[in-house]
Amino acid sequence: MARPATTTPGNAARVLRIVHEGGPVSRAELTRRTSLNRSTVLAIVGELVDQGLVHEEFPVPGGPGADRPSAGVGRPSPIVRASADVVAAAVTVEIDAVGVALVALDGTVRDRLVEPQAAVPGAADAVDAVARVLGVLTARAAPGLRVVGVGVAVPGIVRVEDGVVRDAPHLGWRDEPFAGVLGERLGLPVRAANDANLGAWAERLYGSARGVDDLVYLNGGASGIGGGIVSAGRPFSGADGYAGELGHTFVAANGIRCHCGAVGCLETEASRDALTAVTGTAPDDLDALATALAEGRPEVEQVVDRQVTALATAIRNAVHTVDPEVVVLGGFLGELLGHVGDRVEHEVRAQTMAAMTDRLRVVPSALGRDVLVRGAAELGFADLLRDGQAAAPAATAPTTATTTAPPAVPPTTPTTTSDRDDAVEEARSA
Repeated sequence: MARPATTTPGNAARVLRIVHEGGPVSRAELTRRTSLNRSTVLAIVGELVDQGLVHEEFPVPGGPGADRPSAGVGRPSPIVRASADVVAAAVTVEIDAVGVALVALDGTVRDRLVEPQAAVPGAADAVDAVARVLGVLTARAAPGLRVVGVGVAVPGIVRVEDGVVRDAPHLGWRDEPFAGVLGERLGLPVRAANDANLGAWAERLYGSARGVDDLVYLNGGASGIGGGIVSAGRPFSGADGYAGELGHTFVAANGIRCHCGAVGCLETEASRDALTAVTGTAPDDLDALATALAEGRPEVEQVVDRQVTALATAIRNAVHTVDPEVVVLGGFLGELLGHVGDRVEHEVRAQTMAAMTDRLRVVPSALGRDVLVRGAAELGFADLLRDGQAAAPAATAPTTATTTAPPAVPPTTPTTTSDRDDAVEEARSA
């Protein structure tokens, strides 16, 4: 029988967030980092253990933590680990596929499945696809696996407060209440946000920009180029949460007309389709693209030159606007960076005020294909990490994805100012 709660939810959330984001940590270190007393941390960890959110273990002799006694003498302080059985469903929607991954609270990807789409999915089609794929994943999941929330990465402008997709041009969605409809279908809390903004946050927590407070993330994929910005350790949102549309920053006066109506957007001047067409590689095969780029064929290098110039100009614009310490490139842009090495950074420095590039680094994503998955999972864990407790501790992973029972709590709408400001819950759409 679970013990009654004796600690404040805010402190429990702090402890859970530390373990979730930082990995296994000793109870003594939790005491140091939270500045709470030992008995309070002991009580918090006990409650989290009762809920199945974390577990404790004593260090193996000679292993990590074995030389850190809890009070200077005696047994080492127990190590607290986030659960691998509490998961968020991370959903990615693209023009050619809908994917779902089960990401555990300890950061492991427990399972994933991608359903290719014969045509660009409408919002209703995507809801059906997510329900089918999640149904398969939960049906084959280990007993006791608990899905606590769903995060959706959308290649477009999303109103985070209610999960309405205002404009996803590549998908053809306009004012689609996607998160609400999906939440009703699944009977789970659902939040949605722009994919690149989620990628930026994932890179800050776990990837190439880990611990960096000021960064720009650019992701190139099937739905064009998305941008996400973290400034002063917070997602940069703008008045309505739509800031960061770096794929539509101006880079070429004599450029190609973009679907947004402008001419010379980064998204049209540096496109995955142009690269894969000239290299003859499949659109979603980044390994094959890297191999083809390494061949250095003249016709390929001509396209590369144009794209590097456009990319450097876009990064210059971002540097002059938000002054990032790190620019992270994901998707095909990461492969392009790997091919040209320091050239992108050199071109950025050549056209940027010198003082603003003293610490600038342009780096590839460290999370690879998991970057959007990890970002969407953070959105799925938002309620849990805010409250420090599971909404329904006894619940297990759903055995069907066709239920229409609504969740007990509205799935998508934060209700307080602190909710809106929380850097994980409110990953703002770009």
